[in-house]
Amino acid sequence: MIALSAATAATVHAVAEYGGIAVGAWLYRRALRAGAARNQAAPSGLLARGHFAVVVGLLLGAALGNKAVFLVERPDVLARLWQGEWLMPGQSIVGGLLGGLVGVELAKWLTAQTRSTGDALVAPLVVGICIGRIGCFLAGLHDDTYGLPTTLPWGVDLGGGVPRHPSPLYEIAFLLAFGAWLWRQRGRLAAVPGLQFKCFLSAYLLWRLFGDGLKPVRQPYALGLSGIQWVCIVALALYLPLVWRAARRLPIAAAATA
Repeated sequence: MIALSAATAATVHAVAEYGGIAVGAWLYRRALRAGAARNQAAPSGLLARGHFAVVVGLLLGAALGNKAVFLVERPDVLARLWQGEWLMPGQSIVGGLLGGLVGVELAKWLTAQTRSTGDALVAPLVVGICIGRIGCFLAGLHDDTYGLPTTLPWGVDLGGGVPRHPSPLYEIAFLLAFGAWLWRQRGRLAAVPGLQFKCFLSAYLLWRLFGDGLKPVRQPYALGLSGIQWVCIVALALYLPLVWRAARRLPIAAAATA
């Protein structure tokens, strides 16, 4: 693999990241329109009544969670910020997902909405994250997502002369495989609104918990785990009971709609 300069790597990563966001937003808009058509309702967009508050909550929550979890992962950056050094903190997909979830639920509570809004986000998230991870892979050692050294035949030299686990490619493979499974099961899972998103988020958190074990830990916490891994553990402890409760409703709901 050709090693990119720091400036080129940053440009490639940014193009892939914002490209993923743009494609994800387009897919989400299509999903909202398709859902409105199926329900024989007027076409609805991101700014339609009821969706605006959710979109604002999603964007604000994702932006805050994005930075917050990165600073948990990198307390050295937080310390430098605290000391007055001007830095632009990095980003965390885990933080963006969790912050977006909290933001959406808070917005729904404030606007007295009870309908589930997460299922339409699953396909956009899968595609958007995959596009972003292509940028992570191409950025090589200039991105914090590269893997540990490996002797496996598919190890990739990212420019340091050492074959490494292509961690971003592993994540893309996981997302495409699990996303395909969710797509095949979408009709069944639709019997419990929100369950598809719950399955996606819990599976992604599990993936990051174990998949990040193939990446260098720059600031170890308890048990030698990274900050993101501990965030995943806490989030799963709080979230999996909700997933289980929703999943237990599936056979009853499916039978009622048969």
